[in-house]
Amino acid sequence: MGGGKGRVISSSFGGVALAVMLLGVLLLWGLPGGGSGVADAASSARTYVGVASCAGSTCHGRMEGDGKVVRQDELMRWQEPSTPGGAHSRAFAVLNGARGRQIAATLGLGDAASAPACLGCHSTPAAARGTRFLAQDGVGCEACHGAASGWIASHYAVGASHAANVAAGMTPLDRPQARASVCLDCHFGSARDGQFVTHRIMAAGHPRISFELDLFSSMQAHHDEDADYAQRKGRTDSLRLWAVGQAMAVERALTLYTGAKGTEGTFPEFYFFDCQSCHRRIYDQAERSKTWEANPGRPIPAGMPPFNDENMIMLSAAARVAAPGLAGRFDADSRSFHAAIAQDRTAAVAAAAKLAQSARALADIFAANGIRGDMAFAIVREISGSAISARFTDYEGSVQAVMAIDTLLNGLVKSGRVTVGAAAGIRADVNRAYAAVKEPNGYRPGDFRSALGSAARSIGALQ
Repeated sequence: MGGGKGRVISSSFGGVALAVMLLGVLLLWGLPGGGSGVADAASSARTYVGVASCAGSTCHGRMEGDGKVVRQDELMRWQEPSTPGGAHSRAFAVLNGARGRQIAATLGLGDAASAPACLGCHSTPAAARGTRFLAQDGVGCEACHGAASGWIASHYAVGASHAANVAAGMTPLDRPQARASVCLDCHFGSARDGQFVTHRIMAAGHPRISFELDLFSSMQAHHDEDADYAQRKGRTDSLRLWAVGQAMAVERALTLYTGAKGTEGTFPEFYFFDCQSCHRRIYDQAERSKTWEANPGRPIPAGMPPFNDENMIMLSAAARVAAPGLAGRFDADSRSFHAAIAQDRTAAVAAAAKLAQSARALADIFAANGIRGDMAFAIVREISGSAISARFTDYEGSVQAVMAIDTLLNGLVKSGRVTVGAAAGIRADVNRAYAAVKEPNGYRPGDFRSALGSAARSIGALQ
């Protein structure tokens, strides 16, 4: 645990400020997160002891980050009211706001602050609760680090190791796939009750969910990556986190789609489909007004709502560079899945299962091998290149692309491949790309592609 590492770019010229602007609807709702997606049957029986159990001044409750091993002001940073780093602690409180009450009333949930459909992500999803556990603490320490009854008394002992803590039930967040699984439970959805934002919940007023593992991890980090941290857990590899996060998000979406969450009544669950493909103005005039763009990655009939493929686009770019042996298979499986959606659900489910396997294989490769600095340059070129950029016809895909360029540029700065000063010179184009996706109803695909392409060319010139 411990203090906020921040993003290299943000500490220099405000990259996260733009991301926060972009993700404002999520932060308005407290950036709900956490879960126990990697928990096994044994760990699920462990007791959640509550935030108060971590709050001692000799633990994580200090007002200053002056601890010798960890900062020890982690709870203060978790509770910080004015920054993204405090969003998890605010997750429960928003349920009692006007918007929370309106959504709960529309859905017939009763009190939002006690509704299981809300608490699965706006509070720590705990089965066994200790006497100090409070749902109103919001998304607490154990939502991400795991139920603490097995390790809270030993994790600070002299000679304690991270491996021993993990064996006792701590979630190994240093492992990209484990972290992605935990975060995705709420920042995308899981099969468990209270951890899936349906189209009906969004129609009632909940913002659409969006996710990028490295960016969100940076916002929520409460630790310093000093020598001690590196010795225990290794340095955070931002590029690996980004790539694994994209692959795991694709797998999670497809896994949920193939299960019970994929339909509601006679309708498909529209959560999985691109919002803007339907939520556009309707025109009735002498000449038609075309409100959609052809997308080469989706062999579906014109006018059919497309499956939301924002993470598939990014994963395709990463695969072409870091896993070329699987890139062709992934792209073929992706196209087959989109085509199958135009047939029937049986065909779509079968194609989704196959595509999910390809995504998981890519996650395994990225987690094992990482993304080297020179690969980051190549991925930037792929994202802006003709094979990928033509697929930026929809708002969410473009959101992922600008977050990706931001993350990749930040990774290049952290690795020393690009200087902070040189990266600052690219900020104007990144800013323009963010501005083009600032608001869904004002999305400008042409302006976005122009700004992203300019930023990518500038990054490429620095190689």
